[in-house]
Amino acid sequence: MASFNPNCRSCSRLAGFLDQLKTEKPDYFNAPVDAFGDSNPKLLIIGLAPGMHGANRTGRPFTGDASGHLLYQTLFDLGLASQAESKHAKDKLVLKGVRITNAVKCLPPQNKPDTSEIKNCNVYLIEEINSLPTACNILALGKLAHDAILRAYDLKLSSLIFAHAAEHKLPDGRKLVDSYHCSRYNTQTRRLTEAMFKQVILQAAG
Repeated sequence: MASFNPNCRSCSRLAGFLDQLKTEKPDYFNAPVDAFGDSNPKLLIIGLAPGMHGANRTGRPFTGDASGHLLYQTLFDLGLASQAESKHAKDKLVLKGVRITNAVKCLPPQNKPDTSEIKNCNVYLIEEINSLPTACNILALGKLAHDAILRAYDLKLSSLIFAHAAEHKLPDGRKLVDSYHCSRYNTQTRRLTEAMFKQVILQAAG
């Protein structure tokens, strides 16, 4: 297994893209983004990858973009975060019983990692999951995150079907709950409402 590597360059396409952005956006983080939150959580939330102007800018998952706005507001409403908004990695936000990470640690072009990149990064996800208490449940934000979790457990991708609010039992006894990703597109189209998202987090945390 592999612990998070802040200097990882295993994926040549992603490493090259970040190198390009270091020139174009020198004030951005432009590096692999580590997990954030409680070190002894009851819930691990897994997204897909850093957003261009969110985690890739700030260096913290879901910080500084529209997806993070809904996520942190909902966690705050449920008493799982110390504040409702996170704009930068040095603010005073504290998560309570929750940890947040991404299946892919580096920003992919067009926010679309290749299958090989998801597989390369899976070693870090495996280590993250294994390092947490066995009572820690998992919430997958989107199908790609769901599939990355199945890969981490060496399960066939067809063995557990993704659907919003679907609940699955993983081989180690953990509960996996699926949610539509809290992206701006999903919220604007009402595919995912604030009420739906709040309910699915409650379901996963329970």
